[in-house]
Amino acid sequence: GALGVHLRSRSRDRCYLSLFLGAEWTSWFNIDHPGGDGDHESLEAIKFYYRDRVCDRPVAIQARTTEWELPAAVGQVVHASPKSGFRCLHREQPPGKSCSNYHVRFLCPLGEGPGAREPLASCGHSLGSSTRLAPAPLLQLCCLGWGAEGRHSGSRGCPRPEEPPCSLTQHCELCRRRADGARLGAGFAVVGASLRRCQPPQRQAAAGVCKTLTPRREPVKVVAECGCGPCAQPRVLVQGRVTAADTGEPLRFGHIFLGGRKVGFTGYHGSFTIEVPPDTQRLVTRFVDGQQRLVDAVRVLPFDRRGGAVYQEVKMLRKKEPVELDGGRSNAIPLGEAGGREPVGELVLPAGAFLRPSGEVFNGTVKASVTFVDPRDMATASAASSDLSFANAEGEIVPLRTYGMFAVDFREGESGAALQAGPVQVRMDAGQVWMAEHLQKMKLWSLNPESGLWEEEAVLRPAGGGRRKREERTFLVGNLEIRERRLFNLDVPEDRRCFVKVRAYSNEKFNPYEQLEGVVISLINLEPQPGFPSNPRAWGRFDSVVTGPNGACLPAFCDSRRPDAYTALVSATLGGEELEAVASSPKLNPNAVGVSQPYLGKLGYRRSDHDDPALKKTAFQINVAKPDPNNVDESNGPVYSYRSLRECEEAPVSANHLRFYRVEVDKYEYNVVPFKESDVTSWTGDYLAWWPNPQEFRACFIKVQIEGPQEYMVRSRNVGGSHPRTRGQLYGLRDSRSVRDPLLDNTSGACVEFKCGGMLFDQSLVDRTLVSIIPQGSCRRTAINGLLRDYLSRHPPAFSNARSCWIPLGHNYGWPKVNPPSVRCCIDQHPIRIALLAEMTARAEG
Repeated sequence: GALGVHLRSRSRDRCYLSLFLGAEWTSWFNIDHPGGDGDHESLEAIKFYYRDRVCDRPVAIQARTTEWELPAAVGQVVHASPKSGFRCLHREQPPGKSCSNYHVRFLCPLGEGPGAREPLASCGHSLGSSTRLAPAPLLQLCCLGWGAEGRHSGSRGCPRPEEPPCSLTQHCELCRRRADGARLGAGFAVVGASLRRCQPPQRQAAAGVCKTLTPRREPVKVVAECGCGPCAQPRVLVQGRVTAADTGEPLRFGHIFLGGRKVGFTGYHGSFTIEVPPDTQRLVTRFVDGQQRLVDAVRVLPFDRRGGAVYQEVKMLRKKEPVELDGGRSNAIPLGEAGGREPVGELVLPAGAFLRPSGEVFNGTVKASVTFVDPRDMATASAASSDLSFANAEGEIVPLRTYGMFAVDFREGESGAALQAGPVQVRMDAGQVWMAEHLQKMKLWSLNPESGLWEEEAVLRPAGGGRRKREERTFLVGNLEIRERRLFNLDVPEDRRCFVKVRAYSNEKFNPYEQLEGVVISLINLEPQPGFPSNPRAWGRFDSVVTGPNGACLPAFCDSRRPDAYTALVSATLGGEELEAVASSPKLNPNAVGVSQPYLGKLGYRRSDHDDPALKKTAFQINVAKPDPNNVDESNGPVYSYRSLRECEEAPVSANHLRFYRVEVDKYEYNVVPFKESDVTSWTGDYLAWWPNPQEFRACFIKVQIEGPQEYMVRSRNVGGSHPRTRGQLYGLRDSRSVRDPLLDNTSGACVEFKCGGMLFDQSLVDRTLVSIIPQGSCRRTAINGLLRDYLSRHPPAFSNARSCWIPLGHNYGWPKVNPPSVRCCIDQHPIRIALLAEMTARAEG
């Protein structure tokens, strides 16, 4: 907390003093840019976008430019008030000057506002005391040893000093159970109304030799003492980016809804951050294109209930170009005819079917756009809405298997006003359904955008014959009224379900203690192989789950009669980074895959590059063969029956499971102050912490373009540049290997993370991080582009022709469409040009 002092004048000669005890500063907000008449950072707008991150009645405000300069230092006239926010107007500035880009923060009392929490109490007694905190009941809790959590993340030859663990006998406490009766994990305690945990209040510096690019001694802080400290208050976040599925164009300033409530907009580059409300079971989000070029996307996004952030890429389908129809005549629109395929069905609109919202029949020219999501096209799976579930009569969430989805948009030809339609007829080609039982189960569904669940609209009944040109075909027919803009679906419920156990690791050594949490595992259920009495190869459903400390269990369709009846395509991402699957060729290694024989052979494991080495290595495909309860070889995972979810979730790491891993040679992270990103409670306040705020994993990246005959490792070495407590001291290292450009010869590129400049953990002074970019080999600078040159001219030191190029970066340069070279260096022995361009993005790696 902070001590805020506020002076208010009651008259010309009298004042009174208000003291704000236990207040804290918010994070920095920047919702406007100095376009138009100036820069406006109003409190009302900030509350709209960030809601729980700012209190209702702040008591103070601070404003600085995005280069961390005070308004007075840049000679600008500004207006700031904790009640209304901040504004800077161009017309009020001195001649020849305009407003800078500002960001602001507010001072909030802890007991006021939507994000308020109780002040933290002290431990209440010395460690080791057995003092009872009345009233009963009592719960005995012991502190965690810091040997497991407190090690730094070095690898590839860096030392891992054993840190002295907390003495369990010395740090056990008897504390009250929380009022809600929830169980607390080891290492936590409740004192008064505050949640506390074992933390290292003191760390001491140590050193060791790291054998990475070049041997060097690097500092590391280890635990010197254990104690009882306040818990970081975890926030559950979902972050990501929304783009068009066909072109990758970002959804700029798209509307974001949680249920029926609008919660904000996507950014200029399609980025978004959603704070998950407490007690959320299903995070149902809807993304809406204000320009009506893309179909609304409804997503049930996975999140980590323990806190931290999960990163998601959201794809939106482009609306099909409208066709003109005569509303006074009968019309038919095919469903799924793209790519030369036989249509799945058709939408039949009789004469007079189009209606204005008032109920008046519209017989004029209609512009009709019907966008069909065809599961026979694998590329559409990433852009499909919802998680294909519905609630049955007992309230149980049951999965659906889709035969196609479609979105409709009917508008008057001249005015563009929205039209309704009904009743209309949906006709589905029965020949597209190869499973006989599905002919009786097929229904028409519509998606509820607030719940994310599908709701039954009609049962599709067989109708003999067809229209004149297709009299030999048999159709399933249902009736539908289109009164609102919804997504419709041709689905059947599916009860043949299993769970697949997947784990993610930090490297291909697959050590149990090096599992990754916060990884988004996605599974696309594929239709059966040709020859099986079902549909041809297509996707039928998709699911995503976030890994915890014991991996993840993903639902999938399965079959007990034929192992290859259903297959699944599985992939994994961490903060937008694709993880690699275990190889299946030239030789399949059961010990590496994580599944013993003969069950592995029955699963038919194949990595995505099995037949074509040029393809990515980031996915695998298996037969979802339901385990035989009478076969002991199939009782230990990785596929579990639907009724064995708990067995799957609690399976030991020694049980069969499928694996992903980060490629260790491509990424390397080292923090002087250790921090486990998947556990925000492991964060401790330290001036050398890589993340000053454990709730906001802001990461900056430098894009490096290299011209040379091979791939190269590029390192960023990050030290304090201007803060008196960190100047010259190391924050950490980040390494990344460049990737070859598929279009340019002798060219590769890498995105290297560096520590963002800005406020340190005490939120009092800024630090301009001094970043050294060190490519593998001897580097010399050859050029700097104008954007970065301008910044460096105002914030020396500038580049030198030394082996290391020092960059005092802390500015947000955005995500340019084209990345021109901004700094060029070259390797002395082999001419290599390096282009550096600062990019900032929000990363969510747990």
